[in-house]
This record gives sequence, C-alpha cells and structure tokens, in this order.
Amino acid sequence: MNIIETEAISKRYDDFLAVNRVDLQVPEDSIYGVLGPNGAGKTTLISMLCTILHPTSGRGWVNGYDIVRESKKVRESIGIVFQSRALDDILTGREHLEMHAALYGVPGDIRKQRIEEVLELIALGDKADEYVKTYSGGMKRRLEIGRGLIHHPRVLFLDEPTLGLDPQTRESIWKYIRKLNREEDVTVLLTTHYMEEADKLCDEVAIMSRGRIIKADAPRNLKRELGADKITVKVDRAGEFYELIGKQDYVREAFISGDEIKLLVEAGENLIPEIVNFAAARGFYIRSVELEHPTLEDVFIKYTGSGIGGEA
Repeated sequence: MNIIETEAISKRYDDFLAVNRVDLQVPEDSIYGVLGPNGAGKTTLISMLCTILHPTSGRGWVNGYDIVRESKKVRESIGIVFQSRALDDILTGREHLEMHAALYGVPGDIRKQRIEEVLELIALGDKADEYVKTYSGGMKRRLEIGRGLIHHPRVLFLDEPTLGLDPQTRESIWKYIRKLNREEDVTVLLTTHYMEEADKLCDEVAIMSRGRIIKADAPRNLKRELGADKITVKVDRAGEFYELIGKQDYVREAFISGDEIKLLVEAGENLIPEIVNFAAARGFYIRSVELEHPTLEDVFIKYTGSGIGGEA
C-alpha cells in the first residue's frame, strides 16, 4: 500500500518549471529517498506534499488525503524537519518538545509520557533540560527529528537531514532514522544529494533531475541494472594477458592501460580466484587485484548524463 502518491504533479514559477509532471509512489512504512543535486526540485516537491505550496497542476495524496482539498488532514498526519535549522537556543530540549506537543494538540494527560518516549528514541534524555545552545550539530538534528515525531505522525518528511554534518554524525543520524522507522511505524520521505545516504539508508530511491523523476527503485536493483562489476588486474606481460583473458566467456569487456587490465564481469567476487588461477597456470605474475561494484553514482550518471554536482 502506498502512503504517498502523486499524479503528474507540477509546480511552475513564471517561465520556470521547478517540478515537471512527477509521478511518485511511496510504500507505507518505508524509508524513501528523493536523490538529486541542488536545484533538482526536491524541496519544491516535498513542500507541495507538506501543503506548504500548491501544485500548479496534477494531484497528490498523503495518508489517503488530497494535499489541496484536505490539507488540514494532511498536516495532522505528517511531521516535518526542514533543511534550515529552526531551534531556539535559549530553550531546553524538553521545552522544545513541550511547545510542539501543545501546538499539535497532544492531550495534556499523555504529553509528558510522549515527551519521555521521544527523548529516549532520540537519545537525548540526559540532555533534555540543558539549553539547545550547548548541543552539538548532531544533537540539534536529533531534537528536530524528535520534535517532528511528537504527535505520532504517519509520515515524516526530512529535507536534507544530514546537510553540513560530519561523516560520523551523519551515520549516527541514519541510525536514529532507521530506529524511528522501525519503532514508531512511521514512513520516512527524505531528500538528499548524498549518494551514500540514499544507498545505505533508503529502501527505495527516486532519482530527480531538472524537476523530473528519471528512475525509481531499490538501490540494489538500480545498481544491478548496470550489470557489470569491474575487476582491475595489474600484471606483468600485460599485453599478452589482455589478449588471453579477454577471450574468456565470463569477461564482457576488457580494457588495457599500461600494466593495468580492467575487466567488466558479473558477480566479480566469485571470479577473482578463477582469474588468479588462470594467470598462475600460464606463468603470469599478478601484482594486485581490485574489485569495484557499481555505485549509485554510476546509476545517477547513466540516467542523468552527469554526476550529482553536474559534471559530465
């Protein structure tokens, strides 16, 4: 069952088409990523789904509610963490959660319990009564995520949730996103331009470029479509080895550069022993062997013609 759906949804600003006839299907209880560079239309798309912006054309539904005609019901169903920080440094973490619980109408008799649950979920219980100005960047992001969860939303929107964080803190945020998805039964839709984030965190990924969804599937399926692993072999008598190995049935393509041979194969990890044995049986000396699997960056380049930063 899909908890978010759109049909040819578009957003135009004068002559600029920011989102162009996007069809999106987000399965319930999944972590779904919209991957694309800055300016791809990710934030505009998420803003329409959150009812912040009205579509120019097309339709969308969140938790079964029409994002235009039933916008109040949509807002009651969702939590949002914006790309820009929106915390007050002179409030404590607990005060932030109390304020948002009140704003979302969480009943007073269960508010305290809910705040404690969220503090435990985001691992800020021991820092709850300290001022936010003393928090690290990762702690502030976890607090913002917890704030978006305070009213038990069905869907949590995260716009570039780890932007500007160091790699270690980013990994920590991923852990909490997985935890809340599992323990809170909340569907997470996030936008990102980090390939690793989309690959490691998301159940499904939609590649977005110039306002359009180019391709959507599970990261492993997207990478599998490229088909080939790359094995790089450094070997003596490289020219001779290149002529022989390139004729083997398991080699789709072979390339040579100096003493380095690149082989495109399937299931490369299973073929490394065979390639080493092949070389040894014919008297070749292998200096090194490296295996590379297709990456989401490779997929992105295939479907958009450029890398995430726009380079060809």
